[in-house]
Formats: sequence, structure tokens, C-alpha cells
Amino acid sequence: MVKILTDSTNDLPLDVIKKLDIEVIPLYVNFGDESLKDGVDIKTEELYKRVSSNGVLPKTAAITIGDFETVFKKYLDMGYELVYTGISGAMSSTLNNARIAIENLDAQDKAYAIDSKNLSTGIGLLLFKACKDRDLGLNAREIAANIEKNTDYVLSQFAIEQMEYLHKGGRCSGVARFAATVLRIKPIIEVRGGKMDVQAKPIGKIKVALDRMLKQLISDKDRLDKDHIIVTHSMADESAKYLIAKIKEEFKDVDILETNAGCVISSHCGPGTIGILYMVNSK
Repeated sequence: MVKILTDSTNDLPLDVIKKLDIEVIPLYVNFGDESLKDGVDIKTEELYKRVSSNGVLPKTAAITIGDFETVFKKYLDMGYELVYTGISGAMSSTLNNARIAIENLDAQDKAYAIDSKNLSTGIGLLLFKACKDRDLGLNAREIAANIEKNTDYVLSQFAIEQMEYLHKGGRCSGVARFAATVLRIKPIIEVRGGKMDVQAKPIGKIKVALDRMLKQLISDKDRLDKDHIIVTHSMADESAKYLIAKIKEEFKDVDILETNAGCVISSHCGPGTIGILYMVNSK
């Protein structure tokens, strides 16, 4: 038996998580001394209300080694082999903590913590593949090896509607924020090799950035993995509606999934952020 585990940054809908039979372990969102579990104690709408009210962003924190040990031990004691993948190791100490927990439990031959080199539903795409492997009867070592291979084929891009959260979170200077506001820049962020990089800086309304992302998706049509295309957003319903309609016109035989970003992802990118995430069959 193999149990697939992930963290709360995977941003897949709860009904999908239940259907796939995945265990989700939450990261933390901290407002001062108040520590809240992402998706358990606080949802994205409440997070934005708090930020709007007090003008201060929360701090996010990794899953602790102890948290991992508790969950891992529960399933190991039940006779499961374990495969965990979650937020990129370059973005959080969560992955390292998972690996330490496995060592502490002396479970290196039964449990595997794999770097997704991604975030949000970029992780979700890997989880879909891992669960398919599990259901085909692959063991934990084989599933883990396939996740490692598949990380090279996940493409994630996000358009940022407003720079306020990047600025408050220390990810963009006041000058850069001012310039972006005046010029109406809607940066497009790509995740490559586990890190986030600015891929483009389209100027104008958010639709300009959406069309830029659509163009990239369509350019990958011949090498697209047709299992899923995911549109993930943080309270960007109108943008999501536009993107999904356009994607359905172009890709009639692909499952298109809309998901909402959780608190950890939203606290770093802000409301209005929206992404297109998918896998390809070749580099």
C-alpha cells in the first residue's frame, strides 16, 4: 500500500483531494503571535480581510519536523509506504523538514520526500500522475522516481494583477512598485527549476497578460500532456472565466480544472493573481 502526501500549497480542490485519496499537511500563516494552519484555521478570503484591516501581511512558515513525524508515523504504523511532494525546496524549508522526519523515523526504505520544484497546482499536476501510478500498483520507490522525472515537464506561469503584496512581502522595492503602478505593468512569473522568475512585463490591463499566457499555452499545443490544464487564481473570477472560455475553444479534448489559491500562495501574490499550469511531453 502506498500513501501519497502533500502540503497545503498544492491548491487542488478539496473534492479532488478526497477523490485522489491524498493526505494534505498544512503550512502555517502567522499574524503576529497567532499561528494558523493554511486551509484549516484560515481561508483566503479571511486572509485578505485581515490584511485590508491592519495593513500588514502575515508571515508564512514551513511544516515542522514534528508535524511530519506525526503524520508519517501514523501511516507507517498502518503498513503504508509513503511518497510526499510539496512546495519547492528552493522556496521553503518544508521539503527539508520532511526529509529530516523520515530520517528520524528511520524510514528511508519506506518513505520518500521528492522536490516538486514547483508550487500551487504545479504540484497538483505531479500529484495526479503519482496517484495514477499508485493505482497502477507501482511501489513508493517507483512513484517517487517518476515524480522526479515529471518535474521537468511541468510548466507554470502566473500573471500578477497588483504589486501591493509583492511589495509588502519584501519581494519588490517601493520604486519598482511605483513604476509598475504608473506603467500598469502586469508581470508574468514563471516557475523554472524550483524558482520564480519574471518571464514578461506586459503593460496595460490584466487581459494583456492573460492573452500572453494563452499564447504560450497554444504554442505548446503539439507537446501538451492532455490529461489536465489547470487555471489557478486568487479571487480572480472574471479573469478565470475569460481564460477558461478561451482554453476550451482551443483544447476541446483536455480536462480543464479551475482551482483557488490557498492562503500561503495568496499571501505572496495578492488578489487578482491568476495562472495557467500544465504538463508537456518533451522539453
